[in-house]
Amino acid sequence: MPLKRPDARAVLFERIRTAPAKFVHVIGVPYAVQAEEAPDPERLDHVWVTLEVPPFGRLRIAINTMSKLSRDAGFDPRIRVAILTSTYPEKPNTGLEEFPGFDYSKIEASEKPIYELYEHEALTTLLLERGKKAIRAEVWGELYAREHIGLHQIHSRRASSAVKNDLKNRDGALKFYFAEENRAELFLFKFAGQP
Repeated sequence: MPLKRPDARAVLFERIRTAPAKFVHVIGVPYAVQAEEAPDPERLDHVWVTLEVPPFGRLRIAINTMSKLSRDAGFDPRIRVAILTSTYPEKPNTGLEEFPGFDYSKIEASEKPIYELYEHEALTTLLLERGKKAIRAEVWGELYAREHIGLHQIHSRRASSAVKNDLKNRDGALKFYFAEENRAELFLFKFAGQP
């Protein structure tokens, strides 16, 4: 009798739960895009993008639309967002891989992105609209496993007004790919006080 191959999703779930946080690069097909749901409106601070990422199944991407830590510490809770537009020759293949790091400063040195402040509601609306039109999503962030598998820390990890921990080369980002004119948008997210 041949041995049954372990399920890729189960193996990934176990690796996440038993190892230090992994920084990863994921490309998937958007399956669902929704604003976070919670009975307490004070806790609503994410947009969830669920991606199909074979052979791992569905992964939830949690994107901050405000900073509760900044708000609770008396700082500006709004997110600064830069959107870099480009075109692509063909849709990227889906997949998940551990990644050595992602650093906004390298992009900022060459692209000179302009960051704009977004209120929670406006950023939620923008991400819902873009996510629903996207045919692929590319994400850099940290894996987590709870009742589902997902990625979070999709933002700059440099020290901020509310968080003194200064992580370099661990910045998270989100890129949406659209069918129209092979356009793509890379989103960079920063909290109050981040360089």
